[in-house]
Amino acid sequence: MSQLLGILYKSRHFFLFLALQIVCFYLMSKNNVYWDVSFFNTTNSMVARSLEASQKANEFVSLGKVNDQLSQENVRLRKQLTDMQEMSSGIPGYKPDSLMAHRFDYMVAKVVGSTHNLTDNFITIDKGTEDGIRAGMGVISPQGVVGQVAYANKHYARVYSILHSRQMVSAEVLNRKLRENNTVALGIAKWGGTNPNYIQLNTVDRFKPVAKGDSVVTSLQNPIFPPYVMIGKISEISNTTSEAFHNITVRLSTDFSSLIYVYVVKNKLIESQKEAETNPGIK
Repeated sequence: MSQLLGILYKSRHFFLFLALQIVCFYLMSKNNVYWDVSFFNTTNSMVARSLEASQKANEFVSLGKVNDQLSQENVRLRKQLTDMQEMSSGIPGYKPDSLMAHRFDYMVAKVVGSTHNLTDNFITIDKGTEDGIRAGMGVISPQGVVGQVAYANKHYARVYSILHSRQMVSAEVLNRKLRENNTVALGIAKWGGTNPNYIQLNTVDRFKPVAKGDSVVTSLQNPIFPPYVMIGKISEISNTTSEAFHNITVRLSTDFSSLIYVYVVKNKLIESQKEAETNPGIK
């Protein structure tokens, strides 16, 4: 205690100077309007900057939670959109029953591993059989088609990316001419194994009016994915008179190098459809 008092006594001149400085600034601010306003503005500016820095820090810490909430909200909106599309088929005289229209469910999952520059690419997600994930389920992102579940254990699942030699997607080209002619241009979307930004669209009849810039989406003839999920846009078409089909290159809408969240798609009627398609009593 005596040492502390000794230090304070030796520093008495400094503390006296500091006290006089504080009194000086106080008197200047109170007796001079310019200094009063300047001091007020400086103090407010410093406080505002401190609050802004604190708010940014809080937002950064909460970013993960916000992303989770947005992903869950996107799942709800995606389901509503799919249900509406299924109910309004656009086909005169046809209206699906309620069970058919609401057959797709979605589950959000986080990507914990992925490749996009190999010949056969996979994605690993943090949901497994305990969450209801099964092999064969489709996987999409907010931008479009991602792939199909290849394997799942209790806590994780591995997904065939659309950038995989085994993955093919039933696709449809959308444009105004096709709608006006009341026709569809169906094909099979399959990766060529080179550029991860492009895939090929095969078996589209070359007499179908398709053009560069047309949207390519999942077709109605697809039990894995809901209809009209974006695949990409046509970037190139080449034809020869001897070929029956267009040679179409599609630029993918999904950026596989930056996937964070995906949605696993469950078709609640797929087993019933498979049973009808493979019934051994029909030859």
